[in-house]
Amino acid sequence: MSSVICSVRGCHNNWIKRREQLHQLCFEHDVKRLECCGALYNLHPPLKEEEHLRQWLKVLNLKRPPKRSYVCSYHFMDGRPTDEHPYPEKLLGYDVPVKKSRRVLKRLSESDVSMTTSDAVDNCEGDHIHMTLNCDAETQWEDPSVSDHNYSTKSQLNLKPPTSDMGTQCTESVPLYITLLKKNNLCQLYTGLTLDAFHSVAEHLTRSSSYTNSFQLHTWDQILMTLMKLRLNLLQGDLAERFGVSQSIVSKVVSCWIDIMEENMRDYIPWLPRETIQATMPQCFREQFPNTTCVIDCSETPLQKPRNLDSRGESYSHYYGQNTIKYLVSIAPCGLIMFISPAYGGRCSDKFITANSGFLEYLRPGDEVMADRGFTITDLLYERKVKLVIPAFTKRGMQLSEEDTTNTRPIANVRVHVERVICRLKNFKILSQTVPINLTPKIDKILRICAALCNLRSDIISDVADE
Repeated sequence: MSSVICSVRGCHNNWIKRREQLHQLCFEHDVKRLECCGALYNLHPPLKEEEHLRQWLKVLNLKRPPKRSYVCSYHFMDGRPTDEHPYPEKLLGYDVPVKKSRRVLKRLSESDVSMTTSDAVDNCEGDHIHMTLNCDAETQWEDPSVSDHNYSTKSQLNLKPPTSDMGTQCTESVPLYITLLKKNNLCQLYTGLTLDAFHSVAEHLTRSSSYTNSFQLHTWDQILMTLMKLRLNLLQGDLAERFGVSQSIVSKVVSCWIDIMEENMRDYIPWLPRETIQATMPQCFREQFPNTTCVIDCSETPLQKPRNLDSRGESYSHYYGQNTIKYLVSIAPCGLIMFISPAYGGRCSDKFITANSGFLEYLRPGDEVMADRGFTITDLLYERKVKLVIPAFTKRGMQLSEEDTTNTRPIANVRVHVERVICRLKNFKILSQTVPINLTPKIDKILRICAALCNLRSDIISDVADE
């Protein structure tokens, strides 16, 4: 039995994997599956009756059927062959063709119908490479030719509790945040926050962090400088001129406050309980997908081409045709960002990032995840008893059936909100413009800070009319 594998196209379940699963911990009972639920699937052979075998092979739709056409439980409506559903019907690796009359086919061929096809998915599961963004000696991320950023670490600065009043810290000149942030629209332009939100964040950071101002610069000005770097991605020389300090001071201030912000703003990205998700669910979700837990999507940001060839290959995105970083974003139906992954190389597939970013650890049995068609993660969610909702997609130039089109439209209407959240995330220019190589050690923290700042803005769906 060791060589028995599932015969369905694209399915890799086999007897060896099944045997290994029996010794893995069960997510629900926290003991080995051998002692509670057993394996997640079984491999079922067809009956020896000639008619049954012929229909079985017809359903599999294989050019060269194997001698032993076993099929795993994932492809049966009831998890195994039954009298009502004796043949495989789910996830068969191909689209069942829609039978239409000759007249209808002729009419369709003459009409000018634009068909939307699925985008090519950059799948690098064979490599399973997670791009290391730590500038270590092995990957050689540093690029000496780039001098725009020279960030120091938090440990290089003397951080002690504040000992003086903020109003008297800077006596030589008026702090820039007072003269610059006079109106809400100006504050949103420079920081991405409203004036009230900026004051709340600045007070929270100065109160929560053990920081002593070792520069001739007001503490709130240092926070403003860091937010302006994230929001507008200004050059060090520009920031130095605006705040009246040297470029080396700008580098140290921004590096220090990125560490402080990330450490003190983690609570701004919460994973909401199921009850809260249900209570805050907008009407557009409640009508069509009332059990939705989260909506996920991946996004990419251009990356400066690394000199190291291995790093260059790991970060090359075939979809964008350049080097990128890639990250996963998960939002609640109300639009709140509940999870953002570390940065991976653009070569990594959506499935690989989903499996390795820690996102799956937040899911519970009965949850429902909505995603784009590129997320082939049914097997990852099946073992956690989580449902995946994705739009229908076409293969080999065939058009969607009328039923698939009808079912796909509501998914697209609500899934667009995660794209709007990602657009809001990329309003921080540091995530929409090319990331320098020597900024990559900070990129994971920058992602979390920008996500936290997005959660401080107004609800993403508040300006959408719920019908």
